[in-house]
Amino acid sequence: MTPGVGVAAPGGSVRQVSDLRRTPLHSRHADAGARFGPFAGWDMPLHYGSPTGEHMAVRERAGLFDVSHMGQIEVDGAGARGFLAHALANDIDEIGPGQGQYTLLLADDGGVIDDLIVYALIDRFLLVVNASNIAACAERLRELRDRGEGDVRVNDRSDEIAMVALQGPVWKSVLSPHVATPQPLTLEYFQITEDMVGRVPALVARTGYTGEAGVELMCPWDDVPGVWDALVGSGAAPAGLVARDTLRTEACYPLYGQELGRDRGPIEAGLRWAVDLDGARFAGAERCVRDAADGTPERLCAFALDEPGIPRPGLRVLHDGDAVGAVTSGTLSPVLGHGIGLAYVRSDLASAGTPLQIDIRGKIKNAHVAKRPLVDTSGTKE
Repeated sequence: MTPGVGVAAPGGSVRQVSDLRRTPLHSRHADAGARFGPFAGWDMPLHYGSPTGEHMAVRERAGLFDVSHMGQIEVDGAGARGFLAHALANDIDEIGPGQGQYTLLLADDGGVIDDLIVYALIDRFLLVVNASNIAACAERLRELRDRGEGDVRVNDRSDEIAMVALQGPVWKSVLSPHVATPQPLTLEYFQITEDMVGRVPALVARTGYTGEAGVELMCPWDDVPGVWDALVGSGAAPAGLVARDTLRTEACYPLYGQELGRDRGPIEAGLRWAVDLDGARFAGAERCVRDAADGTPERLCAFALDEPGIPRPGLRVLHDGDAVGAVTSGTLSPVLGHGIGLAYVRSDLASAGTPLQIDIRGKIKNAHVAKRPLVDTSGTKE
């Protein structure tokens, strides 16, 4: 753990924050003028001066995020694939070496422990999990492993692996001077390969959390500053967690702790596509099958404001004056120029076009259920 560090509060005062971990890029962020704040036990860069500017850099050019706080858990052994078919909600048999898959790790009652990406490598599987859930994911995987039989090893390597995300339409021109082979530049969406980035061995995955084209790079913890410097030197703009949040909200990507949690199942969260209901081999499947067949009281939807206002998590959602749900994520969209967000609402009101109202500190603002994603970047996926 690091000593206490001062974090500037919105009013300009300094709030003491102790026992926050630092990524190996912390000094790079400080040198670039980052404003820091606590996130999932880490002292993370929130922005470097203009969150909107960082957001638009990702949408129009290329931005670079430090996501070294996220977790990496390896699963290997002769029984690894069969084990993960039971542990993870999506159908892992659909991916082979060099491919990744968005999936979920569920509790026995079907609540979401984490949403994650699993990559099939040549000799092992790599699970990239949310920073706040590393311990919970490792514990759950070991619990499920110990219930079964076979040769399966679960190894939490989060303290050894650093991660950065290069996102935006010109990501290839930023990365190309630094890779040893052309292979990272030819990856299709959700593919992964190993290459040298500069002088650093790295896994390069064609994934991201912004809705834009790009890659996520994983490398040894102590070597990531060289990767960061190379990509910034080629034109990537450092971007912080504020821009990462507004980008993922425009793309309608769920965030654990807001759209997802132990009290929510995948079906009500709109993640039926990430659940193998046909095989239903996974722990927690019973609830998912039931929810898919019977429906759920609430469903996650995207919404857009029809008048000025900025929605925030926790605000009431109304329909004809009656409370019908709550905002889980909300922001002012830099691209669209108006308020947007995600909310759980009564299921019969979750269809696109349904009129809603958002109660913003006692002021009722008209809104409507919007089609997802709120900002369409599908053309950038190549």
